[in-house]
Amino acid sequence: MRNQGSGVRGQGSEGIKISSPDLRPPTPIIILGIDPGLQRTGWGVIAQNGNALSLVACGVLKSDAEDGLAYRIKLLGDGLHDVIARYKPQESAIEETFVSVNGQSTLKLGQARGALLLTLAQANLPIAEYAATKVKKSIVGAGRAEKNQVAQMVQILLPGCGKFGADAMDALAVAICHAHHRGLRDLGAEGLRA
Repeated sequence: MRNQGSGVRGQGSEGIKISSPDLRPPTPIIILGIDPGLQRTGWGVIAQNGNALSLVACGVLKSDAEDGLAYRIKLLGDGLHDVIARYKPQESAIEETFVSVNGQSTLKLGQARGALLLTLAQANLPIAEYAATKVKKSIVGAGRAEKNQVAQMVQILLPGCGKFGADAMDALAVAICHAHHRGLRDLGAEGLRA
C-alpha cells in the first residue's frame, strides 16, 4: 500500500513547492572612493559585506606642481589605473568638484577630476558622484561637519586607517558614503520587487 504522506510534494511535482532560504553569506562588494585633487588625489578601497565595512587599502596619488599640466593629469590617470588593476573594485564613487572663489584652481581641479572619471569609465566601473556635504552628512550626520570630525568617524568605522593622512581619509569617507547609499538603493529595489 502506498504511503499517503502529508500531501506536500517536493519541487517539480504538482504539489506545493518548498524552497529553503539561501544561507550562503553575502558576497563582499569592493568599492573604490576618490577624493580628487591635482596635487594630491586620495583613494580608498573598502569591502562591504552586508552591513559590515572593512578597509582593504588606501593611499594618495601625487603630482609635482613644477611639471606640466598634461603630464600631471596623465600621472593621476596612470596611478588610478594601477589601483584599479591591483584591487579590482566593482563600484566607484568620487567627490564632486567644489567651486571655489579662485576660478583657476577650480578649473585645474575639474581637469584632474575629468582624467579620473575617464580612467574609471575606461575600466567599466559604475561611478557614483557625491557632494562634499552629502559625504559629511552620511559619515557624521551633519553636512557642515569639520574635516577632523569626518576623519574621527572614518577611524571608528574602519579601524587602523588613521595613519594614512587626510586625503586618503577623505577618499575612504566617499567610499563609506557610497556603501551607505548603495545599501539604501538596494533596499528600495528589493521593495519594488516584493
